[in-house]
Amino acid sequence: MNHFSKKLIYRFAVGIAFFLLAIPAQAKLFRNAYISFELPPKWKCALEATDWICVSEFFQKKRDAMIILTAKEAGPSDSLQAYEALLKASRTIPDALGKPVSSQVIGVKNRVINSSMWIDGMHLASEAPSYYTRYVGTIKSNIAILVTFSAHKRHYTKYSSDFAKAIQSLQVVASKSMLSNKPLAATRGSNETFGAPIGQVLPTDLGDSLPPEASGSGKAGSSLIGIFILAAVLAYYLLFVRKKKRK
Repeated sequence: MNHFSKKLIYRFAVGIAFFLLAIPAQAKLFRNAYISFELPPKWKCALEATDWICVSEFFQKKRDAMIILTAKEAGPSDSLQAYEALLKASRTIPDALGKPVSSQVIGVKNRVINSSMWIDGMHLASEAPSYYTRYVGTIKSNIAILVTFSAHKRHYTKYSSDFAKAIQSLQVVASKSMLSNKPLAATRGSNETFGAPIGQVLPTDLGDSLPPEASGSGKAGSSLIGIFILAAVLAYYLLFVRKKKRK
């Protein structure tokens, strides 16, 4: 292989590496019996009792962010108006020392998502101190659905874009038979309340210990591939240059 061919291969490989670095990983569709939405890249969900808990694979042990899906039979007290009133009120939770902490209401609004009316509210420190939690809920026939998006306030910007995309893709997919039957399988009863014990699984001492993550967490997969290719090409090129100098 002559010098021109090797140089051409090097430039081509470098171009591919930078192209892969620029391509974001594709979001995957999460779907269960009653709802579907675009799960952020490199996230995974697991069913715990009647709730689906989704976390980033990057920080699965740290759990600096979490999405929780809950459904229940709609009872007499379930309505969008009731949810709106609930979200407009501050919540009180205990901090790490057991002292009461009142949440800060960031905003609450009604919005249409994929032809369904949802209530969309956001609090700071409503589930765990130092965590933002966004609550998105709706009612369809006899099923009430709540999806919560939580992230530590010092790292929330890493996930805000992914959360927004997931919320925009929310769609109720429950079948007609599921919407008309009672009791509903794999959901909470009509006399039960919403929500999982989020505060028990969200750490409160993350601080700035987490390394920075690519915005939206979507580019990580393709970025790693691109970096490996680029490193291999550079290693090959340096080896080729050294051999040439020795000659």
